[in-house]
Amino acid sequence: MDSTTFTTIAENIKTRRTIKPGMMNGQKIPNSHVAALLELADWAPTHAFTEPWRFVVYENPTTFCQQHAELYKQAAEAAGNFNPTTYNNLANMGANVSHVVIAIMHRSELSKLPVVEEVAAASCAIQNLLLGATALNIGSFWSTGGATLKPVMKEFLGLGQEDQVLGLLYLGYSDVHPEGVRKTPLEEKIKWVA
Repeated sequence: MDSTTFTTIAENIKTRRTIKPGMMNGQKIPNSHVAALLELADWAPTHAFTEPWRFVVYENPTTFCQQHAELYKQAAEAAGNFNPTTYNNLANMGANVSHVVIAIMHRSELSKLPVVEEVAAASCAIQNLLLGATALNIGSFWSTGGATLKPVMKEFLGLGQEDQVLGLLYLGYSDVHPEGVRKTPLEEKIKWVA
């Protein structure tokens, strides 16, 4: 790899930012761009070639967001902690979003790998998608709020017992490009051993 390629990749990684749905502008992303992002996701590292990532793509995010709000309500009422503000926020989260992608770790019934390896592989697939979105000037938000991690979402999606929803990826264009910060110096995160 030459230094120009490295610089391009490094810049893409360093400029990737969370763009929350309210910061998106409602402009529609071509489905071909979303398909290209999913192709990048498919090139994540995978132990034993299990390829545990799965994605459900909603082209109409308002439909999914209303369904998500209802799932949240169902789970929260059963737990006795329903919040109408949360319900309304979830129901309206797709107003400016182009697509919602549900990211799933699908665990094969025959897999002998530790679950953490499958979650890590699927998370790498998500990161590939997010970095690709940055390269296409598409904003992204990886959310685990509402009913995302609740059993009611797994049931809604028809997932297997060992499968896990890893998050909702909200995609859309944005006119806002926040600066990045790191709160802990890199030196405090690394230990070199000779």
